[in-house]
Amino acid sequence: MNLYTIARQSLRRRKAKTLFLALGIILSVGLVVTLINVGNNVNESIAANLDEFGANIIVTPRNDEINLNYAGINISGTTNQKNELTTEDVLKIKRIKNGKNISILAPKLLNIAVTNKGKVIVNGVKFDEEKRLKKWWKIKGSYPNSKDEIILGSQATERLMLSKGERLKIDGNEYKITGVLNETGSQDDEMVFMDLTEAGLLFNKQNKVSFIEVAALCYDCPIEEIVAQTSAMLPGAKVTPIKQAIESKMNAIRGFENFAVGISAVIMLISVLIVFVNVNASVNERTKEIGILKSIGFRDSHILKIIIYEVAFISIISGLVGYLISLPASSVITPFLTMEGYTGGNFNYGDLPLAVGISLLVGITAGLYPAIRATKLDPTVAFRAI
Repeated sequence: MNLYTIARQSLRRRKAKTLFLALGIILSVGLVVTLINVGNNVNESIAANLDEFGANIIVTPRNDEINLNYAGINISGTTNQKNELTTEDVLKIKRIKNGKNISILAPKLLNIAVTNKGKVIVNGVKFDEEKRLKKWWKIKGSYPNSKDEIILGSQATERLMLSKGERLKIDGNEYKITGVLNETGSQDDEMVFMDLTEAGLLFNKQNKVSFIEVAALCYDCPIEEIVAQTSAMLPGAKVTPIKQAIESKMNAIRGFENFAVGISAVIMLISVLIVFVNVNASVNERTKEIGILKSIGFRDSHILKIIIYEVAFISIISGLVGYLISLPASSVITPFLTMEGYTGGNFNYGDLPLAVGISLLVGITAGLYPAIRATKLDPTVAFRAI
């Protein structure tokens, strides 16, 4: 009879205690792996959603002009050379190495125009991208569906004394107002928004853009890499990351990661205590058995291995079961904790070795001291118990 057989027979004889020990490890492993997967899904959800709540990179033409807006007063220097951005540059940004991290590209063409109600700032945009970029926009009416339709900012509406459904002449062309933006507290309130292509034709700036707002997914790629790759792709452009926005997003992600790590540490500590108490009690109950084994020639190393084999066997099985439990648990919990019921995260099947590893770590760490204590038992104790 070898040591493995003795360990297995011992577990069979103590079915109730073995089950209790296994349940403790199963619950801890299941909870930890569930937290890891839910945490990853929540982080992906935060990254995907926050990166779409506004741009985190601005691409503008590079020039030697010094511009400063302070307290509403614009101070600018002279310009000796000025580059221009085009719609082709938008396509180039998509072709950078980390193009998959680019979530939204929103080019804009700004121009001051003359209307039948006075001068206005016209912003040519791609409405599909603008809607995704500015999810906080609330419109009374609807977005334009054709090139002869526009929407107005709240302040522009008041100044021009117009409302939804009326028409506005811009540089001689007539446009229908399909919607009015609710107040945003930004420069958008003062603008008239129209289709980018139509604005290019109206102002004789076909295929030109004033600047490009970029929403980059910075969850798995440093934003500096995207900025550097974009700068290399567009040498005539200035690529500026909005560091405050990026830092706030990453702080939110790191905050949840720290929370998940803290909860996992507490769960593992509780699991270690459960295993320790169980194995220690088992050693106390098996004083007679251990004493007899030592009296018939089993060495201390043999006793140690028997206890460790028992704990390791339970840990491996418990790790597998805990991993299987975490599969449905992650799927159920994730939608409740993510933004907008996010379910896009995939379960990482590479966590199976992690689950078994955690289980073994917990089991052997907690069982090592009781196993060592078992080797110190005096064989004569067994004969006193007979």
